[in-house]
Amino acid sequence: MRSLVRLFQSRGGIIRGRILQNVSIARTTTYLSHKCRYESGQPAGLEEHGFESTTIADVLEAKGKSADGSWLFCTTDDTVYEAVKSMTSHNVGALLVVKPGEKGAIAGIITERDYLRKIIVQGRSSKTTKVGDIMTEENKLITVTPDTRVLQAMQLMTDNRIRHIPVIKDKEMKGMVSIGDVVRAVVDEHREEVKRLNSFIQGGY
Repeated sequence: MRSLVRLFQSRGGIIRGRILQNVSIARTTTYLSHKCRYESGQPAGLEEHGFESTTIADVLEAKGKSADGSWLFCTTDDTVYEAVKSMTSHNVGALLVVKPGEKGAIAGIITERDYLRKIIVQGRSSKTTKVGDIMTEENKLITVTPDTRVLQAMQLMTDNRIRHIPVIKDKEMKGMVSIGDVVRAVVDEHREEVKRLNSFIQGGY
């Protein structure tokens, strides 16, 4: 994942450089014929949109999961089998763990990796082992907020070698994003930036 982050950052730098280069050319060559347009501030579209501006809130909105987020949770008393079954049925790779009867009190997180390393590899039974016995505890959780930029989230996930990260605001669970969610968001953003550049050069702003 570290090489993936470097690749996006490298491409981002190249695109930013091309944007600045083309914007400079466009402003120089069209100044006389569009002077009043530039003075009115209309071509500020590129700056208004910003580059690498997608936030985790945008990612969560695109995911479009149910508002209550009940599909994200299991409890410390659930069996690992029940947790993995829930992951499979909802097509997610991790669940937030809460204490029984205390949905707002996050106890930790359980992931597919926990299942593989602590159940399969160790030869333990998923039907008798409790989630609380193998989860990553709350004090070790790495989280982001809805306002976190996607590249920042990607860097956090890469540095800590994790593939899922909880989204929390004011101690309230807002959702969960995976490395796949983040990568898709970055790819989409770069694609849209290229479109905005083309529109700017062709006079769309």
